Parts: sequence; structure tokens; C-alpha cells
Amino acid sequence: MLTKKQLDLLDFINKRMARDGVPPSFDEMKEALDLKSKSGIHRLITALEERGFIRRLAHRARAIEIVKLPEALAEKSSGFNPRVIDGARPDSRPAAAQPVDAVGALELPLLGRIAAGEPIQSINDVPPQVAVPGAMLSGNGRHYALEVKGDSMIEAGINDGDIVVIRETSHADNGDIVVAQVEGYEATLKRFKRKGGTVILEAANAAYEPRILPEGEVKVQGRLVGLIRTY
Repeated sequence: MLTKKQLDLLDFINKRMARDGVPPSFDEMKEALDLKSKSGIHRLITALEERGFIRRLAHRARAIEIVKLPEALAEKSSGFNPRVIDGARPDSRPAAAQPVDAVGALELPLLGRIAAGEPIQSINDVPPQVAVPGAMLSGNGRHYALEVKGDSMIEAGINDGDIVVIRETSHADNGDIVVAQVEGYEATLKRFKRKGGTVILEAANAAYEPRILPEGEVKVQGRLVGLIRTY
């Protein structure tokens, strides 16, 4: 599976190679994907290579070979629109929770994995559903579920493999545990703090350093309201 940004980059490289016979430069890729730094392009290129979609040729500048294309690119003309999961919201808003039974369980979309460690992403156009006790849902807002990947929040009682229930919101108070989108395409589960013109994303694990970022580079996508653990 590919993230939306990975898919967009692969599509851009493929079109430029078909048009010009050579891949675009990193600066052109950065501009096309509206990223702020080339480090983001390096991460996307590495992810595409690891997944077997491209190959970088040694000792040659701008040498990228496309090995294969996902079905998503062939389906774009027929209206394909991938959902971003594994640490990011879908392109469209999640559906409202649906009742499952008479004892108050509700069904939420499980939109994928959220990083409790280093930010990760993946996509899937049909999210599965997970049954959640209705008492976990706060207010009338939209909710969704994510599977935790990593150990950076273990001191807050959030373990690798747990399912977290998230209330969709763009507002967070200091101390809230939130889904935070960083630089427009990475997302992670962290404790949120605002200080001056910066945002601090704190892990709940002494092995991880806090991330201090300009406020404009962080977008809150939801606040933790519940947790489900399977033994």
C-alpha cells in the first residue's frame, strides 16, 4: 500500500518520464508536491524504492527507473480517490458511527495505523470497521479508530497494537493526546503542548525526545477519547 503523497510522487515521476524521457529533479518534485523541504522527497523516494515501485541506479545523477505502477494510477481516470490512513485522515471525512447492537456498541471506521514512535503512513480505499462502546464517544462529533504502532506512548498506557478512539477536532489544549499531522503528510500520536509560536509533541516514553515545531507545521486532526486492548 502507498500513501497519497507516495502515490502522487510516483504519478508525477511517471508522467515526466513519459514526456521528457528523464525523471524530474528533487526540486521539481518538491514543488509539484508542495513540500517545504527536499528531505520529505528523500523519504518518499526511499519508501517507493523499498516497496519495489522504483529503482535508483547507482553512479548516475537523477537516475530513477519505474519498476511497476499500482492499480491506483490506472484507476485514476475512473474516479479512484485513495484514503490516507496509518497516521492521517482520509481524503473524505469519516462516516458517522453506526449502531451495531442494542447494548450500546457502535461501529467506527478503522482508518489504519498511527505512529507512536516515528511517523508512518499507508493507504487503503476501503477501511474496515471496529466495534466501540458507545460510552467512549464524546459529544456529537465524528469519531474514528486507529491502530497504534510503536512504543512512544507506553507511559500513558498506550501500547503497540492498541486501538485508539479519536474524536475529530482541530483544537487541542495543552496536555491533550492528539493525532497531529506534521508538514502536511506525516501524522503521529503524541501529547500536545503549545508554547509561544511553537508546538511541542511529547512522547510518553523517556527514550524519545520531544519534537519542537513551528505552529504552522502542525495540524491537529483529532483528540484521544478512548482505547481498546485485546489480550
